[in-house]
Amino acid sequence: MHLNHLHLHVADVARSRAFYEAYFGFAEHARHGEILFLRNEDWFDLALAPSPEVEPLPEWFHFGFRRHLPDEVRDLYERMKEDGVRMRAGLIDEEDLVSYRCFDPDGYGIEVYWE
Repeated sequence: MHLNHLHLHVADVARSRAFYEAYFGFAEHARHGEILFLRNEDWFDLALAPSPEVEPLPEWFHFGFRRHLPDEVRDLYERMKEDGVRMRAGLIDEEDLVSYRCFDPDGYGIEVYWE
C-alpha cells in the first residue's frame, strides 16, 4: 500500500497547475467539478481545489519530492532560484543528503531531496 493522493486548496488553480507541471512533472489527469487532478509518472494524484481563502498550515508541515540523483536536486534548486521561487532555506549538500525547502504559490512547504 502506498500513499498516492494529496488534496490542496489553492487560490488560483491555473497558477498552481503551472507550478507543479513545471517543477515536478505533473500533468492534467481529470477534472471533477472545479477540482483539477494532476498525476505524475509514479501515478501520484495531486488534487487542486479552488478556494477563496487558503488556510495556513503549521510551520512544520511540508510534503516532499524524492529525486533519484543528487544532481537532480541541485539542478532543480538552481532553476527554481533563478525563476524566483520562494525558498525556505538554502541547499543542504552533504555526502548522504542533498535537500532544500521551498514554497508553492500558496505557501505550502515543499522539500526536494535525495538521500
